[in-house]
Amino acid sequence: MDRQYPSDVTDRQWRVLRKLLTSTCRRGRPPLDRRWVLNAILYVLRTGCQWRQLPRDFPHWKSVSTVFWRWRQAGVWKLIHDALRDRCRRAAGKRRLSRVAIVDSQSVRTAEGGEFRGYDAGKKITGRKRHLAVDTLGLLWSVVVHGADLQDHDGAAFVIARLQEACTRLQVIFADAAYARAGLPEWVRTTFGWTLQTVLRPVRACGFVVLPKRWIVERTFAWLSRYRRHSKDYERNPETDPPPRLIPRFMLGVPLSTESPYKAAGA
Repeated sequence: MDRQYPSDVTDRQWRVLRKLLTSTCRRGRPPLDRRWVLNAILYVLRTGCQWRQLPRDFPHWKSVSTVFWRWRQAGVWKLIHDALRDRCRRAAGKRRLSRVAIVDSQSVRTAEGGEFRGYDAGKKITGRKRHLAVDTLGLLWSVVVHGADLQDHDGAAFVIARLQEACTRLQVIFADAAYARAGLPEWVRTTFGWTLQTVLRPVRACGFVVLPKRWIVERTFAWLSRYRRHSKDYERNPETDPPPRLIPRFMLGVPLSTESPYKAAGA
């Protein structure tokens, strides 16, 4: 298949991805070409257009949206992301599971309101927060989307709790000074046996300074921002936002309750 748009997958990429996509049913009307649908989803993600604004050389927008949602419900996006992340780690000479994670958040404005929306007084932004946990390559291991009014140390508890399922070899988590509040490091140590280490800014530093470990997760946020669909949060329901799981640098999170796990535990 010839590439019509820069966002289309190449032949080499498709040889890897086709093995990870669900097989189609042989009954009923002829199914849509999976590569064609995948290119349409990537077009929406890259350009930031609405589903209804898909060019006519793609399948009908409703069909694309339906397939996207079915793949999400079936766990196809997570399967693709995890497989590509493992390939990247092997190519870099690392083991499949990481022992180090870096945690940070990014507040983004919402265009349509909706659920899990709040005001971040520090950033002066009304919207949602994307909370990420990445490894030393900047590849994602845990993501949570919650209201921007939730403090970093509260939102991080959701991300860290998911790390227990995703990365069993984890030993150290790096974060900024905001994650040292409200007893979060003690909760992490007593609950999971991990060390939450804060990376502080030099005392006499002026202006922009590259901080050890923390720059890795900031670079992941920069990768995320290259896709215009993520310049804002355009969805009323966070679960309907197209997850960029085909790119093993990041993946979209699932909204959770606003009650922090370590607060619920009495920490």
